[in-house]
Amino acid sequence: MKRNKELKPFYKNLALWLVISLIMIMVFNVFNSPKVGQHDIIFSDFIELVNNGQIQEVTIQGHDISGQYGSNAFKTYAPDDPNLIELLRSKGVKISAKPENAPPIWQTLIISWFPML
Repeated sequence: MKRNKELKPFYKNLALWLVISLIMIMVFNVFNSPKVGQHDIIFSDFIELVNNGQIQEVTIQGHDISGQYGSNAFKTYAPDDPNLIELLRSKGVKISAKPENAPPIWQTLIISWFPML
């Protein structure tokens, strides 16, 4: 009987940690879901679209580039290309820039406090 009483707190703690883990995974998935209607394109296809004059406007955020070509929204990842801005400007593409995303405050708090729990 004593052994049975010792196992109960263990299972309660295990269940609590499983619930906390599932909640964290669900929250992470909600905040990191992809944007609807925006599809990924290969960087070389992006350059080809720019050269063909099909890209009208882009937003650059770090290495991430998003924008419109026709009625389609796209997203791509740009390597370090020193000629990219010059190419976009020469093709008349409107460029807007945003700072890189910082991790959300809740994510920082969870990462820093999780080991202490």
